[in-house]
Amino acid sequence: MMQIILALIAGVFVGLLFAVVKLPIPAPPALSGIVGILGIFLGHQIYLWVLPMVKQIQ
Repeated sequence: MMQIILALIAGVFVGLLFAVVKLPIPAPPALSGIVGILGIFLGHQIYLWVLPMVKQIQ
């Protein structure tokens, strides 16, 4: 849980810093970007779940 809180704090800090310097935020656009990141995470988790099964078959 601490990692999540620290990641949120770091994200808020970076967002504020980019706003002060008047740069575009280094994040994907809104909901579609968040869903894409979630898809990447889920794909990685599925790979980690399936890999042991594939190794047992071989």
